[in-house]
This record gives sequence, C-alpha cells and structure tokens, in this order.
Amino acid sequence: MRVTVFGASGAVGRLVVQQLLDDGHEVTALVRTPGKLTLGHSCLTVITGQLSDCDAVERVVSGADAVISALGPSLKRSTTGSQVTDGTRTIVQVMEKQQVTRFIGLATPSLADPHDKPHWKHKVLPVMAGLMFPNALAELKGMTEAVTRSDLDYTIARITNPTDKPATGRIRSGFLGHDKVGSAMSRADIAAFLVSQLTDPRYRRAMPAISN
Repeated sequence: MRVTVFGASGAVGRLVVQQLLDDGHEVTALVRTPGKLTLGHSCLTVITGQLSDCDAVERVVSGADAVISALGPSLKRSTTGSQVTDGTRTIVQVMEKQQVTRFIGLATPSLADPHDKPHWKHKVLPVMAGLMFPNALAELKGMTEAVTRSDLDYTIARITNPTDKPATGRIRSGFLGHDKVGSAMSRADIAAFLVSQLTDPRYRRAMPAISN
C-alpha cells in the first residue's frame, strides 16, 4: 500500500514510518527538517516542505492509498496561532481533490465521540488542558473538526498519556463509558494501532480512545 505520513519526524511519526516500512508499505513523508527523520529505506520518499505549502502537500498525497497524520500541537504555553489546524485543513482539501479518502490521525479524549457515554474524562481533561495548554486544545479541536466535518473515511485515535516505554503489543480500544480503556500507552503501540487501521474497518468515521 502507498501511504503518506505527516508528522513523520515526530516521536510517534518516526515509529509510524518504521512500522509501515517493516510491513512492506511504500511511504512518502512531508517533513520540514529532513535531518530529523534519520530513517533510510528504498521504499521511503522524503519530501521537504511546509504544511502551509499546498503544492508540497499535493506532491506527497498524489497517488496515495491512505494518509496517516501523526501531527499534534506544541504543548509550550508560549505557542500561539493555528498552524496545525490550518495544515490539517490543507491536507483534507488536497485529499478530497486527489480523491484519497482514507485518513488516520490522532486526538485526545478531551474531545468526545458520539459513541461515548458520559465519562469523567469529558469533564476533567478539557478543564485541565484549557488551563495548562489552551492553544494546544484549540488546535486539537480545530484539526479534528477539519477532518470529522469532511467526507473523508477517517479514524482518529484519542490518546491521553503517551510514554516512551517499549511496545507491549497489548492495545485496548473503544469508546468512553462503554469499554475499559486506560490512559497510558507507549508511542510504539500508538504507532502500531495507527498502522493497523489501514486494514481494520471497525472504527471507520469514529474516534476510538486507545491505551495499553
């Protein structure tokens, strides 16, 4: 499968790229700083560009079977603006233009899915995030709405506490109030879940919460 990856030089994104290559996929990645993506592989194409560059986004999306976005906002309180939201809107517009329908991305349980039942995370996490990371929360809302309000065939995995622990292979997924999903999850297992959604139809046009 030909897969385009955004956020490929980030902590989760690098693991997504490696997992895709290990599974035999062809990968095209858009990165702002190529030196941060140190992987080398005959099935990996790295294109330098910004999310704000529509032509660059078109180059990496063209011919893809699916897009995986490991993009996320900065957690620095000094960060302002809507770069990630605007970039995600560009990705969605280009995907619709190129007729690439499958989108897999990340968000947070601060944002509810219609399948959820009332849960403490819906009350506590938005308040905490709004106080500690107000711009990041606004960005997460914006980038998620850009996808969910589109006609794309999306799966957005909601994560709470990513860690750098080794992969466990134990992944819980589901909807708050229905399924036993915790908070902590290794980034390696997050990457594995995102890649698994290329062929798993369970969460089409849904936002499952995931954890170890």
